[in-house]
Amino acid sequence: MDNRKHDIYGLIGKKLSHSFSSQYFSRKFEDEHIDAEYLNFELPTIEHLKDIIASHPTLKGLNVTIPYKQEVIPLLDELSPEAEAIGAVNVIKIEHISDGSVRLIGHNTDVIGFRESIRPLLTSNHTKAMILGTGGASKAVEHALRALDVKVQFVSRSHDKSSMTYYDLTDDIIFDHKVIVNTTPLGMYPNTMAMPDIIYYALTEEHLCYDLVYNPEKTMFLIACEAHGAQIKNGTEMLVLQAEESWKIWNTNLD
Repeated sequence: MDNRKHDIYGLIGKKLSHSFSSQYFSRKFEDEHIDAEYLNFELPTIEHLKDIIASHPTLKGLNVTIPYKQEVIPLLDELSPEAEAIGAVNVIKIEHISDGSVRLIGHNTDVIGFRESIRPLLTSNHTKAMILGTGGASKAVEHALRALDVKVQFVSRSHDKSSMTYYDLTDDIIFDHKVIVNTTPLGMYPNTMAMPDIIYYALTEEHLCYDLVYNPEKTMFLIACEAHGAQIKNGTEMLVLQAEESWKIWNTNLD
């Protein structure tokens, strides 16, 4: 049992040794003199979430990362309208009830972080986007792009009614989609040499290529895109924006 009295926040996922969130919030708490602690909780399965909550009675909120953004939903008591529409959760607000029980409310701040970080870069040429990957983060990216009036095409390793495969890609398809967003973990530390299998030579100076990966700062995907003239951006600003939105959610009393 954790007997510390200060508020605790944290991150749940599988491999968290290079977590942005832990570094960001620990620095925030120190700089702003906030009596709180941010912990990484590496869970072998999402069912261990209940054990984390039971053993940390001052836990007020959690961030959620790969691979649990969708798996966590059945364990929650409520979803925000945005999280429900997206079908993925990256923030959990933990409400402690007077009878000793807890209420878990799922939110999605990925959509806000992505939308506000890409919005200033969009031009009249950016009417169609290609989203690489179909995991939890891709749903937030889709939601944000549609809100910005950008049409979306998913690309994944397997074909279904909502996505094409990497083998389906042609020069013309790449040329036609001037926004390309990598939502897969390909290229993330420590596997930094991996990259999505797209036709990089079909990129132009009108393309905007965005990688949700932030470590390394410039992935092989971004290096290849930049080499062919595209404008590039990594996921760091998105993470900062979503982190601050998480903090607002955890510390806003709507009663």
